[in-house]
Amino acid sequence: MFYVGLDVASEKHDCCILNEKKKVLQSFSISNSSIGFDSLLAALAELPSDEIKIGLEATGIYSENLSVFLRRKGFDVTTINPLLLKKHQCATTLRKTKTDKADAKGIALFIAEEGFQPDLPISYHIQELKSLTRARFSVVQDRSALKNKVKRLVVLLFPELLGEFTDIFGSSATALLKQYPSAAKLAACHCDTLAALLRKASRGRFGRAKAEHLRQLAQNSVGNHSTARAMELRMLLKRIDLLSEQIAEYDIEIKVIMDKIDSPILSIPGISYTLGAIIVAEIGDISRFSSPARLLAFAGLEPSIYQSGKFVPTSGKMVKRGSPFLRWALLQAAGYVPTYSSTFALYRAKKVTEGKPAAVVRSHVAKKLVRIIYSLLTHSTAFSDQLSA
Repeated sequence: MFYVGLDVASEKHDCCILNEKKKVLQSFSISNSSIGFDSLLAALAELPSDEIKIGLEATGIYSENLSVFLRRKGFDVTTINPLLLKKHQCATTLRKTKTDKADAKGIALFIAEEGFQPDLPISYHIQELKSLTRARFSVVQDRSALKNKVKRLVVLLFPELLGEFTDIFGSSATALLKQYPSAAKLAACHCDTLAALLRKASRGRFGRAKAEHLRQLAQNSVGNHSTARAMELRMLLKRIDLLSEQIAEYDIEIKVIMDKIDSPILSIPGISYTLGAIIVAEIGDISRFSSPARLLAFAGLEPSIYQSGKFVPTSGKMVKRGSPFLRWALLQAAGYVPTYSSTFALYRAKKVTEGKPAAVVRSHVAKKLVRIIYSLLTHSTAFSDQLSA
């Protein structure tokens, strides 16, 4: 048997090949290009193809192209959690050597000593869905950051406005801020013009009375008269609009793929296309997980346990390892699902009556959700409150 460890990076990859006695046969670097990939293929061609085990550290996008290339060439590849690699290294050596060549050898030793479990091939739709949902998540985070900046600027320019609208980013408030980004500008506007703007943005909900009230507030406002701040506010609102358009485009593509996959996860009341897509994409092939406990661990929802001497804990905090995207989506879904499902509503009520804090209750609901999702995906069945009670 031959064990191949690959330490991947953005520009080059280091390779180490061990024989069954764990002796180094070859150690070399390849460029992150077709020439480099072909040179790796040439080195592997010298070995019996059915005796090659290849391992890569899970490093996000850096390992994706190489692992896809090797699988297409017929090789079995395993992607290894960096935490497991570090734990293995600490258990086998006291040396603190940290080089790319040493890391490649460490990966090869790991699959030689800890066993080799090849990754299951990821379907095209799942891979695309993961890319889309993670990109969307990033854009949503960026938009949230911009919204926080807008709120701070409104506090400076027209603090009284915050109490006049239920949502400062609703259509009426944003239309007002785009046209009049400060109390000074609003105070100087014509009341009829302001009333027309509000009437259109609110679809008739607001009119002249609201316009007169807002203009009076602006005339007596303690807000800053800074022209530069007002311009910054308008630019931020434009950027938020752009990001909102991008999110809408992502949502369209995500829905197309989710309709093709037709996952039973969407049969759970309260789980939207957005949350469902993240859950489906991050879990991938459910056969990767031998039990609900394994899926819980992957989501980072399992409790950490620490026991020493006579101290035996009654419970532990969530480890928060695994996929942070899956954990976020499950915890979000745990807040919605009990509103629409009697099964989850009863379970949440039970945890509340046990005196558990709100955050702990939500984590318990998320864990129950994981167990049900595991069952639905394993048996390819739709959710039913009667069957899940």
